[in-house]
Amino acid sequence: MMNRNDLRRADINLLVVFESMMHERNVTRVGEKLFLGQPTISSALGRLRLMFNDPLFIRSGRVMEPTSRAEEIFSNLAPALDGIAAALGRCQAFDPFTSDATFHMGLSDDVEYAFLPALLRRLRIEAPNMTLVVRRADHWQMPQLLTSGEVSVGISHTLDLPANARRKSLRLSRPMLLRADSKRGELGLDEFCRRPHAVVSSMGNVIEEADRALCHLGRQRKVVLTVPQFSALPVLLANSDMIAIVPDYIARSMALIDGLSVECAPLELPLQELTMVWRGATHNDPGERWLRSRCSAFLSEQDTAGAYRAHPSTFSLATA
Repeated sequence: MMNRNDLRRADINLLVVFESMMHERNVTRVGEKLFLGQPTISSALGRLRLMFNDPLFIRSGRVMEPTSRAEEIFSNLAPALDGIAAALGRCQAFDPFTSDATFHMGLSDDVEYAFLPALLRRLRIEAPNMTLVVRRADHWQMPQLLTSGEVSVGISHTLDLPANARRKSLRLSRPMLLRADSKRGELGLDEFCRRPHAVVSSMGNVIEEADRALCHLGRQRKVVLTVPQFSALPVLLANSDMIAIVPDYIARSMALIDGLSVECAPLELPLQELTMVWRGATHNDPGERWLRSRCSAFLSEQDTAGAYRAHPSTFSLATA
């Protein structure tokens, strides 16, 4: 067994390459993730093989499959690297104005559409030299992205999380009805069920909370379109009788687009919780703490400033 004096022979950069290879299984993708050229990654793999006296990765088509020895090393290495990152983070001061740090964030499509532009402007006021790398991450993808370290923090509607991940509730959102037709007055339940519906689902799901709520009433609706992202809705609803149920913050953004109106759905729908999640290893990192605090403050501010004020047939933005 290696003692601590032997650690002088270890290059932590090689261990980072090894960890990335275990996640990506592809030399090109590892290079892109670490901003290194393919020859550099190949050279690092050669040195790793000498270090551990094992092939570590065997090519199988386009994928580099880890050996059993690599799997054993990885099970011990991943928590050790998390500990090193956490220890180094506690020792480093963070000045957002002068920092050129790169942050890796996972955002669900709805959060990216509604909040990212304004959030980025806010962050860049304090940290003009930072780089923000955003990954699209729905609630199914977020746990894996956190586990692999591809993102350090995420904002979405989360379900299960890795054991060492942290979670904070940011706000509750109310589902709203979005429409682009010119008919006056709110839709009643009968017309709501008659109208064609568009659903946004990254997984292509047609059944959602509205269907379950209608089922309890002995009613059903007709979903005619499922799309993977919210940005497509304004064009798709335009000049049609289609309607869509969207989170209130999406509704608030789309209500600013000519031809779209927002109103309450004619049935009771459950509130949805928007949460921020992050890796336990980055919990005390000063830069990550700064980023999380700004995201939390921004979302809380949007929750207050974006309240809806009722009108006879639609909802419009309340002005502060």
